Amino acid sequence: MVNARILIPAAAVVVALGLSSVFFVDEREKALVLQFGGVVAVKESAGLAFKVPFIQTVVRYDDRILSLFTPPLEVTPADDRRLVVDAFARWRIVDVVKFRQAVGTQGVQLAQSRLESIIVKVIRDTMGTVPSTSVLSNDRTALMNHIRDLAKAEAEALGVDVIDVRLTRTDLPEQNLSATYARMRAEREREAADEIARGGEAAQRVRASADRTVIELTSEARKQAEIIRGEADAERNAIYADAFGRDPEFFAFTRSLTSYERALQADTSSIVMQPDSVFFDYLRSDKVE
Repeated sequence: MVNARILIPAAAVVVALGLSSVFFVDEREKALVLQFGGVVAVKESAGLAFKVPFIQTVVRYDDRILSLFTPPLEVTPADDRRLVVDAFARWRIVDVVKFRQAVGTQGVQLAQSRLESIIVKVIRDTMGTVPSTSVLSNDRTALMNHIRDLAKAEAEALGVDVIDVRLTRTDLPEQNLSATYARMRAEREREAADEIARGGEAAQRVRASADRTVIELTSEARKQAEIIRGEADAERNAIYADAFGRDPEFFAFTRSLTSYERALQADTSSIVMQPDSVFFDYLRSDKVE
């Protein structure tokens, strides 16, 4: 009974010591073995590891890629056009010893805060050297890569690697939107006025050319008409002259009949002249054979 009373507690102590000297490292994390606050071992591969019970402690850090979102911040590009920028960063702990020395016991929380300060500073400094068109354009990959490289260099002191930095939003400040929209509207109206003026000028040239063409065609048509009319009149006169030469009496008779028809065609026509006038020669019965 005495032996059992001693062996059972002794076995429990041995088991407790054995369990406290063994720890397991997950494949998604890295671990530091600390003794009196100092680092004595680094465990970066997954599996079982050992430490001195009750003297040494284990601190674990996430070995996965972590995300960081910066708050909206106003920046002033080189053309003094203020912008509101949001950024998204991905980072990872690569040197756990340096990371422990940099952030102490506060771990990832302090690292996130210090890393956010680095990224914000780099974004402000970089944005101040480029025009806003470089930020607002779709092709801004080179700008984001430059920001990433600068942040990566400054974050090495924390024992972390900045894998990527992306500008998720680039907008105008709310107070500047109305003025910006008004300026854009004025620019579009000016461009529209220029287009209308150019269109009116082109239309005027086309209209003037068309009017000139109409005048030229009309003049040419009138010229040809006068020529044809003159030729027809000449031919008609030639025919009349030929007919008159062949039978002057008959020609005079037909001309008189035409005159009678034109002069006496209305019911109210009245002619006052002497009865023996030449006009009535062919109305007298003695002239008709």
